[in-house]
Amino acid sequence: MTTRVEHLVTSGQFSLDGGTWDVDNNVWIVGDDHEAIVIDAAHDADAIAEAVGDRRLTAIVCTHAHNDHIDAAPALAERTGATIWLHHDDLPLWKQTHPDREPDAWLVDGQTIEAGGADLRVLHTPGHAPGAVCLYDPGLATVFTGDTLFQGGPGATGRSFSHFPTIIDSIRDRLLALPPETKVLTGHGDPTTIGAEAPHLQEWITRGH
Repeated sequence: MTTRVEHLVTSGQFSLDGGTWDVDNNVWIVGDDHEAIVIDAAHDADAIAEAVGDRRLTAIVCTHAHNDHIDAAPALAERTGATIWLHHDDLPLWKQTHPDREPDAWLVDGQTIEAGGADLRVLHTPGHAPGAVCLYDPGLATVFTGDTLFQGGPGATGRSFSHFPTIIDSIRDRLLALPPETKVLTGHGDPTTIGAEAPHLQEWITRGH
């Protein structure tokens, strides 16, 4: 059974530090015809469940706990029975959105989450948020970067719980080490590749240190 990556865009709001912004989020569904994983259950549990269809949803993996990436996770989990995964360092952010419902399991650097032929290796990449992770599947030659790396540079670090030198270290040490042909599927916006971003990232690294 062929493993595939499906893409859904959902719209809602991101709120932090007293501000609120309208945002479009990328939701990624990885798996085969029988089971799947959702990466970042953003905004619309019904739309995500419809895209999953009759497949067994085994996991909802949160790249980080900003509200726009996790707001639909509990509703989707309740509907499907999927396990919500988050890195423990992002629990304070999670509780801002879901104070009465903790994640079901904790992501740990180096572990692999499997479903539908996918093998998603967890890379802890703090900076945008303390518990931010990227998910790398060598077989798919793809890394899901959440808000750690976008087309054109690193994720934002101007708000609470974020730190610019830390995200630069994460990108340099964890992401630039991946093969240059690796596809980068982001939390917002268009995809890119590690090779396409590497020249620009060297400038950011110089700026960060």
